Amino acid sequence: MPAESVQAYLAALPDDRRALVQAIRAAILAALPPGYEEGIQYGMIGYYVPHSLFPAGYHCDPKQPLPFAGLASQKGYVSLHLPCLYMSAERSERFALAWQATGKKLDMGKGCVRIKSLDAVPLAVIGAMVASIAVSDFVADYQRGLSARKSPAKNAK
Repeated sequence: MPAESVQAYLAALPDDRRALVQAIRAAILAALPPGYEEGIQYGMIGYYVPHSLFPAGYHCDPKQPLPFAGLASQKGYVSLHLPCLYMSAERSERFALAWQATGKKLDMGKGCVRIKSLDAVPLAVIGAMVASIAVSDFVADYQRGLSARKSPAKNAK
């Protein structure tokens, strides 16, 4: 059964994994701009734009608030999901370069970073990325991305 609160999610983790998740969570919370909220979303700790600020919600499931980031304990690693990077190749590249500049190896897919240990994660890079994306900018990027996907000119190509 999925956790119904962040505290329940954390309590269900083994001690070593809890420490890693809590460290990343603390970095995110310390940097999270005003307007975003934390809760459980899609079975993980989520950071999102609440319906009170963006009533339309997430296009895939409008009942869900717009996802900004997520943090989940997987079988062999902790995953940091970063939908906030999907919409901006420039932002994603800046994040990757900042991570790599720390000398730590970046294990990242399109928008999910796989983290195996606390010493492998530059928490300051995560915090800086989170802090750099105001809710209004994120929503505007999201809406531009949706418009581009629906554009007849793009679909005709």
